[in-house]
Amino acid sequence: MEIRERGSLLGLRLYNTAVKKKEEFHPLQDKEVGLYVCGVTVYDVCHIGHARSAIVFDVLVRYLRARGFRVTYVRNFTDVDDKIIKKANETGRSTGDIAEEYIAAFYDDMEKIGVLNADKEPKATEHIDGMIEMVSTLIEKGVAYVAGNDVFFSVEKFAGYGDLSGRKLEDMQAGSRIAVDEKKRHPMDFVLWKEAKPGEPWWPGPWGKGRPGWHLECSVMSNYFLGPTFDIHGGGKDLLFPHHENERAQSISANGGQFARYWVHNGFVTVESEKMSKSLGNFITIRDALAKYHPEVLRLFLLSKHYRSPIDFSGDTVSGLQTGLVRVYRTLKKLEELLGPFEKDDDFRKSQEDFLSAEPREPFFAEFIGAMDDDLNTAGAVGVLFEKVKNLNKSMEGLEGDLDQTVRANLASERNQLCAAGDILGLLRTEPDLFFEQVSDAAGEIDRNEIQKMVDERSEARVKRDWARADVIRDRLKEQGIVLEDGPQGTSWRWDV
Repeated sequence: MEIRERGSLLGLRLYNTAVKKKEEFHPLQDKEVGLYVCGVTVYDVCHIGHARSAIVFDVLVRYLRARGFRVTYVRNFTDVDDKIIKKANETGRSTGDIAEEYIAAFYDDMEKIGVLNADKEPKATEHIDGMIEMVSTLIEKGVAYVAGNDVFFSVEKFAGYGDLSGRKLEDMQAGSRIAVDEKKRHPMDFVLWKEAKPGEPWWPGPWGKGRPGWHLECSVMSNYFLGPTFDIHGGGKDLLFPHHENERAQSISANGGQFARYWVHNGFVTVESEKMSKSLGNFITIRDALAKYHPEVLRLFLLSKHYRSPIDFSGDTVSGLQTGLVRVYRTLKKLEELLGPFEKDDDFRKSQEDFLSAEPREPFFAEFIGAMDDDLNTAGAVGVLFEKVKNLNKSMEGLEGDLDQTVRANLASERNQLCAAGDILGLLRTEPDLFFEQVSDAAGEIDRNEIQKMVDERSEARVKRDWARADVIRDRLKEQGIVLEDGPQGTSWRWDV
């Protein structure tokens, strides 16, 4: 097996927020990548915005590993925060209990949508000593100051403040809507250590009882596991300012180095063209979505647009992608009928290894890699996968029974390629019959009324002898995987699975 050397990933280009353009990706060390992604604050269940970020970086990790790189993936849990404290006080529970409940919920959600665990998953409360040490270092270096029992970072002492987010300090000050703390020397100074209030968790520090600021947590944990300079820092676009800007400032000030060399941010998720908000009643948790859609349908939806672009969650869009995924699984089912059940055997592993070669043997892999190398263009990669399915279906037309050995070998190779690509995207991981059963249960709940409306419309067209209209409706339903059965008692329908 040919493992690519360091220069091998010259083909991979990532949009680096720090320089506002795509750059060729060169890791610091041969065949090794250090990746840190800001995790969730565990005070509630995750929403589909969290799902998008988790899936984007899951695919990045899968892709890098498929290309022969050893990835150290660090994703934290913020388990001490104002929102956690608020929920604990409202429910009469400890912050630790709240955090543990929602960490468990996070793992449950991630498992369902096929997100792999990170290699390191630290909790903020496990690194308090390191946070106190970093604050002390920043004070000693003159870039932080003590104000009462609080400690603040002085943004004016870091020359590059604002470079990551593309903001100028004077503009931020002029446009600031943040209530200015009288303790601050500058309105944009941010807290490193905050004095504990009654009823809040606290730790003993040189400045009194308190707890670390949110931005400090990620700086300490990324440095602990990956060092002062590492390859990629990821997260949602909403974290760019102030969180990532502040992380960068305090990390470079305390530890030297470059901190993150590539900054990768995924775009927002809207719902029916509106910003997701509990007050608007359009707040969709992962659990809400999974009650209506198969996990792979949700995952496919979140990969159907380029990760940096905004993506709008709508029933029509998701249902359309569900139809496409059903077609893919029908192809896999047909292959299963011709070849037998799919197994990740030696031939499949050889297909996976083809991803590692300097020049993939199969044109399909070359096209798939071409899309993924272009700033992780999963939308393009999905398109390549769907085109593969279309061609596979053409090659299977009329095939049945015992197959010629050459035909059988070619089909097996095609299936291996398709499933190897699916592995990179975290798709096609369900046995076809089980997928059909699951998607029928989920999709039947959300579309049943609309389907019945279309069936009734077709029945009315048949009564009027509008056969053309009736055929159009039948064909539209068939495209969605629905079979109509006309009988003496009228028309019934079922999922074609």
